[in-house]
Amino acid sequence: MAAALLATPAAAADLAHGALVFKTCAACHNDRPGALGPDLKGVVGRPAASAPGFRYSAPMARSGVVWTEDALRSFLKAPQSLVKGNRMPFAGLDRPEDVDDVIAYLKSGGAGG
Repeated sequence: MAAALLATPAAAADLAHGALVFKTCAACHNDRPGALGPDLKGVVGRPAASAPGFRYSAPMARSGVVWTEDALRSFLKAPQSLVKGNRMPFAGLDRPEDVDDVIAYLKSGGAGG
């Protein structure tokens, strides 16, 4: 019973805030032709470097990462720490609540537009 009272990051996440933070990501990660990054719609649970139509860096392609919540949390905090040599020119999100909210937003299907 006590375990049911513990909030998980996803349960405590703020989707509206996640959508706002995701606007930073959407500058590159969108569904328009020629986008700098792959579309992130459906990314949660997907293997890294598997979105069709995007040319991934060699480090990302051979990373073996599956975009679980934990992998996304690590990557969003410090992209170069999880996949060294990837091409994403982003230092990461500093605030844990930003990371949790973006992950919740991605899980909700709100990304990619």
